[in-house]
Amino acid sequence: MKILYNITIKIESASQPEWLEWMKNVHIPDVMSTGCFESFRLTRILGDDDEHGIGYAVQYIASDMHAFENYQQLYASDLQKAHAQRYHNKYVAFKTLMQIEAENYVFG
Repeated sequence: MKILYNITIKIESASQPEWLEWMKNVHIPDVMSTGCFESFRLTRILGDDDEHGIGYAVQYIASDMHAFENYQQLYASDLQKAHAQRYHNKYVAFKTLMQIEAENYVFG
């Protein structure tokens, strides 16, 4: 069963342009290079902009729980530390782990 690892982030407005470029060109490629995830999606949360910042969700798809656990054990700490150090006190984030029950379901 596939696993969706979702990180919801609110980044301060002043840091958002640089953060977005860093996410696209450095952080997400680093996460994907671990080989633990099949795909990713970076989305902006609509209607969430306020005085605290701009909201995004980063979603990574793992083929199974073993692949996700491998990421957690071998790579997550260093990658998360790099983000935390670079954007210290400029963001808030929370993580959600979900099991995908169906994908691309066609009704008919």
